Amino acid sequence: MEYSSTKKLFLTLVVTFLIFLIEIIGGILSNSLALLSDAGHVFTDALAIVLSLIASIIMKKPSGSKATFGYQRIGILTAFINGISLIIIATFILIEGYKRLIEPPLINYNVMLPVAIFGFLGNLLMAWILGHRHEDLNIKSAWLHVIGDTISSFGVIVAALIIRYTGWLIIDPIMSGFVGLIIITGGVRVLKDSLWIFLELVPKGFDVEKISNKIKEISEVVDIHDVHIWSIGSSIPAFSAHVVVKDCLLSEADRVRKKIEGILINVGIKHSVIQIESIKCDNSSIYCDFEKSLNYLNHSHN
Repeated sequence: MEYSSTKKLFLTLVVTFLIFLIEIIGGILSNSLALLSDAGHVFTDALAIVLSLIASIIMKKPSGSKATFGYQRIGILTAFINGISLIIIATFILIEGYKRLIEPPLINYNVMLPVAIFGFLGNLLMAWILGHRHEDLNIKSAWLHVIGDTISSFGVIVAALIIRYTGWLIIDPIMSGFVGLIIITGGVRVLKDSLWIFLELVPKGFDVEKISNKIKEISEVVDIHDVHIWSIGSSIPAFSAHVVVKDCLLSEADRVRKKIEGILINVGIKHSVIQIESIKCDNSSIYCDFEKSLNYLNHSHN
């Protein structure tokens, strides 16, 4: 049965809160920092999923006069906040782990082990609910939280087994440090992806030069400049450009525009704004700025 992203997030949230309650109680009873660290990570999971759930609902609102592009970037903002939360919680875990590394406390592995196994199985369930293919960065950020916690839960199980059979207590803060590093890695990745969209950099997988050259292959096209490719939201690339065509009827120019849109759709760009022109820019470049083009046009008219 296929669930919508909103239902997936809600089901994941229910499981997350259950795991958090069990692990926080188990961590206190066993005195295990690794287990408490995992509980802390689960808590950030819950916050991340709540934010993702809210964003998922808002993103469904249609575009309007106040948001002509829609609300897709609400999800990107949520992903950014989730990334920061991952890094903050990981920093606290690493600091506490360092303190316990110097003076390892006694650990009750009889409580630690079953709770860690419960957390691991719960995280596997959440990962299965969310799935592994995500075009939406908002859902991906929540999924990364869950995957990071699944790995850390497995690490806590390993730590509990080592303590049980060797009595090596120092493994608990070492494993908590390992958990912290996993969390930071996921956080940095989410921050990078969300900032990439906020800064309106060219989406990964798109080559401005190749796309522009493909458009230039159209027989009616003389030149293309002022090209921009960016992302409105997760997996929503947009394109704009000024395209110089041979002197022709408006209806013929419109057919050229449709050919260009066909090329863009083939590479995965459905949202485009194409300005058709009949005067070529001086020293034209696909990256030339508007001011250069304007100055050239003014000079031509004078």
